[in-house]
Order: sequence, then structure tokens, then C-alpha cells
Amino acid sequence: MQKYGKQQKQVPKSIERQMPYHGKLDDIIYQMMGGLRSGTGYVGAANLQELREKSRCLQITNAGLLESHPHGIAITKEAPNYQARS
Repeated sequence: MQKYGKQQKQVPKSIERQMPYHGKLDDIIYQMMGGLRSGTGYVGAANLQELREKSRCLQITNAGLLESHPHGIAITKEAPNYQARS
């Protein structure tokens, strides 16, 4: 749809979605905060603002993704925030 010569984005309304239960929200937030803390440590940032300024995203190949995950070990218990691919 165009209005005044510019294309408008259509925003869906009244859309509902069900998601499977993933556990308590505080457990999920705890895992996300741990990831942020880890990321700030990797780039040497003291806070989220420094993380935004110092970090950069890189694209890697599928082979690089597989190689970057732990491999050649026997996992005895899955971590709550990590699933090994087979």
C-alpha cells in the first residue's frame, strides 16, 4: 500500500501465538543476564553503554559455528542455556 508516494509497512494486528513452556521467567532472565555479563567481559566493557560502543558483530560460516562449539567430549548434563547439535 502506498500513501503520499511512500510505501507503508503493514503491521499485523490481533495476532496471537502460543509458545511452549520454557520454565520460570526469572530463570530465563538469569541466563540472559549471565550472557550479557560474559559479553561485557569479553570486550572489556564496564557497562551496557560500553558494550554497545566496543562490541561488533561478525558473520561466520556454518562450519565455523560447528567448530566453535565444544566437540569431542561427552556431555553428562545439558546446560539450561545450551543445546548441543548433532
